[in-house]
Amino acid sequence: MENIYDKIDRNKEIIDKIRPFESEYLNQLREYYRIGLTWTSNALEGNTLNETETKIILEDGITIGGKPLRDIYEAVGHSAAYDYIFDLIHQKTFGLGDVKEVHRLFYRDIEETKAGKWRSNNIIVTGTDYIFPEPNDIENEMLAFVEWANNSRDKLHPIDFAAILHLKFVTVHPFVDGNGRVGRLLMNLALIQDGHMLALVPPLLRYEYLSSIKKYQQTGVSKQFCILIAERVYESQKEIIRLLHL
Repeated sequence: MENIYDKIDRNKEIIDKIRPFESEYLNQLREYYRIGLTWTSNALEGNTLNETETKIILEDGITIGGKPLRDIYEAVGHSAAYDYIFDLIHQKTFGLGDVKEVHRLFYRDIEETKAGKWRSNNIIVTGTDYIFPEPNDIENEMLAFVEWANNSRDKLHPIDFAAILHLKFVTVHPFVDGNGRVGRLLMNLALIQDGHMLALVPPLLRYEYLSSIKKYQQTGVSKQFCILIAERVYESQKEIIRLLHL
C-alpha cells in the first residue's frame, strides 16, 4: 500500500516535469503561498487576522479597523521574512546569520531592540513543561543546530529533514518571541531548497501540531510530527497539480 512518502515522491516527479519553473511562474508561486503561509503561521500563534484580512494588508497596504496593531505588524513582518527565505532557495545550507535575519525581519516592527537577537531570559512556554536552554547556552545550542542542519540533509528524506529541523529549532527556542513563525519559515526554506512544495499548517490542526512537538520534546520521537508535515506537503502538491492541470 502506498504510504504518504510514496505519494509525495510520485507527485514530485509529476511536478518536476515542468521544472525549472520560469521566473514569471516562480514569482506567481511565491505570491500564491505568501498569503496562505503568513495567515496560517500567524493564526497558529493567536493572530486574529483571517486570510482575507491578511491578503488586504499585504497586497493593498490597507490596515484593518478594530484589529490590534501587533497583528498587522506580524503579517507585514512575516511577509518580509518570507521574501528572505526565497532569496536562499538556490543554496543547500544556511548559517546563524540567516536565522537571525529571518527573525529580525519578522520582529523588527514589533520590538526592534530584540529583533534578530537571542533571548536574554529564561522562558516558560504555554502548553509544555519542557525546560528550554538557558540564555547563556543558546549560542552553542544554535551552533549545534546549524551544524546538524548542514550535515544531515542528505541522510534523511527531505520531508523528515525539514520537519526535524523545525523540531530542533523550537526546542532551543532562541528568541524571546516568534520562534514558531521562524521555525516554520526555516522548515519551508528546507523544503523548497529540496524542490518540495511548502507545508502550511492551518489553525484547525493546532492541537495536532502542538501535541506532536510536545511528544518530541518529551520523548525525542519525531515520527508523529514528520507525518503531519508530510501530509501538509502532500496537500500543497495536490493543489499545485490541480492549478497547473498536470
